[in-house]
Amino acid sequence: MENAKIYGYMRVSTRDQNEDRQRLALLEMGVSEKNIYMDKQSGKDFDRPQYKKMLKKLDSESVLFVKSIDRLGRNYADLNEQWRIITKEKGTDIVVIDMPLLDTRREKNLLGTLISDIVLALLSYVSENERMNIRQRQTEGIAAARARGVKFGRPPIPLPDNFYSVHKLWREKKMTLRQAAEACHLAESTFFDKAQNFEKS
Repeated sequence: MENAKIYGYMRVSTRDQNEDRQRLALLEMGVSEKNIYMDKQSGKDFDRPQYKKMLKKLDSESVLFVKSIDRLGRNYADLNEQWRIITKEKGTDIVVIDMPLLDTRREKNLLGTLISDIVLALLSYVSENERMNIRQRQTEGIAAARARGVKFGRPPIPLPDNFYSVHKLWREKKMTLRQAAEACHLAESTFFDKAQNFEKS
């Protein structure tokens, strides 16, 4: 097949720094640099600019390489739908480098298609299930930490030494809110919030 019809797709998230490994794997499979498309965002859906751009180029003479199935996507239903669009509607072959069974060029018959579809369904289900388990563990971990008294978010700005005297002058209307905030080197909203919290306590 001519090199122009061989494409590669990469996806990295902000926490996932395996861009070089993906690119090297695609180049080793004969994908030219200009035919590699990469998105830097999560795999929760397929609303990705480079993916959409690549999808328009795919046809029945194309082969699409991805290093692993989760680089294509992580959502079980969406992943299966995109696989169907690429392989059935576009007629494009997909090769998942890390999973030789997911190579639609092999055994161009009903059995070969069935094997690929079953393996894909299993892998995408496992990927989606793991994603949901991670989210559940995070939720449970945060709840447990809060129960132990762990505070999340930025620590509160400590009260300036002159806060109490400035607060008194402000409440006596001898200073405006802006003057009081400036005297304490705080934003007006921050000074007001701290004043309310102080008065409540």
